[in-house]
Amino acid sequence: MCGSHSRRRFLKAGLSLGGLVLAPQCFAAGEGGRLPRVSLVVLSDTHLGYQGKERAAEQWELTATEVNKVPADLVLHLGDIVDGGREEQYPVYLRTRGKIDKPVHEIPGNHDPAELFEKYIRKPIATVVEHEWLRLLLLGNARRESHDGFLSPAQLAWIEAQSREAKQENRYVALCMHVPAHTNRHPDRGWYIKPEHGQKELYEIVARHQERILCLMHGHFHNGIRGWDDHAPVHEVVFPSALYNKTRRLEEQMAPGYNLPEFRPGFTSLVIERGVMRLRFHPLGAEPSVEKSLSLAQLR
Repeated sequence: MCGSHSRRRFLKAGLSLGGLVLAPQCFAAGEGGRLPRVSLVVLSDTHLGYQGKERAAEQWELTATEVNKVPADLVLHLGDIVDGGREEQYPVYLRTRGKIDKPVHEIPGNHDPAELFEKYIRKPIATVVEHEWLRLLLLGNARRESHDGFLSPAQLAWIEAQSREAKQENRYVALCMHVPAHTNRHPDRGWYIKPEHGQKELYEIVARHQERILCLMHGHFHNGIRGWDDHAPVHEVVFPSALYNKTRRLEEQMAPGYNLPEFRPGFTSLVIERGVMRLRFHPLGAEPSVEKSLSLAQLR
C-alpha cells in the first residue's frame, strides 16, 4: 500500500557506514502530473547546556511547542543538539522532543560527539529518510576539534550510491550535513569543507547527479538563513539557530549569495510544491517574517 510511511532496509553497498535506508515505495503525482507537496520544519543549533545555564533548554521547549503548531510532514534538526558535548543534556533534549507530534530526524554537529549521538539519538549516524518522492540523506560531517567539515571516502561513496539509486527509483535528493560545503571567507564565518577534506569530490558528485540532487542543507553558522546558488541547479542553504543568531552584515558587504535580514532565534518551514522550494522563517514568539523562494529546475 502506498503512502508516506516507509519500511526500513539495509543499504547493500558494502560500505562501512552501515546506514539504514527506507524501502522504495510507490507515490502518485498530483493533479496535472505534478509531484505531491512536501513540507518540513528545519531547525538547528539548539545547544542545550549553553554557558552552563537553563536558557537553551527553556528555548528548546518553546521551539518544540511552536513547531507543533506548524503543519509539516516531518522535522529535521541539523546538528549541535547540545553544547560542548554535555552528555546530561541529551535526555533533556529527548524529553522535549517527545512532545513534538511529527517524526524528528537529527544529524550531529561539532558539539555532538559521535559516540554520544549514537548512544542517545541514532546508530548508525548515516541514514536515509524517504518521504513521498524526496530522499533525505543524513550524515555527520563535523568533528569536535574543528569548525570545519570533513567527508571521508566512505561517506562520499555513500552519497554517490544513494544519489544513483535515487535516479533509478525516480526520487530527488536533499543532502543534510551540519557544516556547509560552500567556500566562505571573511566577512563570512570561514567554516566549510576544505578541498583537502572532501569538498572537491563532493562537488564532483553533485555535478554528476545535479538532475536529482535538489539542495544541500546545513546548520552551524548562527547567521539566519544563508545560501548560495552558484552550483545551480543545486541550492545550498544554511538554516538559522533556534538559540541565537547574529548578523554579519553580509549583504551590505556584498558577500556572495544571500543572507535574509532576520536574526532572531527561530526555525524554518520548508515547502516544496510546483517546482519551487519556499523557505519561511519563524522567529520564536512571533509571526513568520522573511521568506525565500528557490526555483527547482530539476522538477520543472
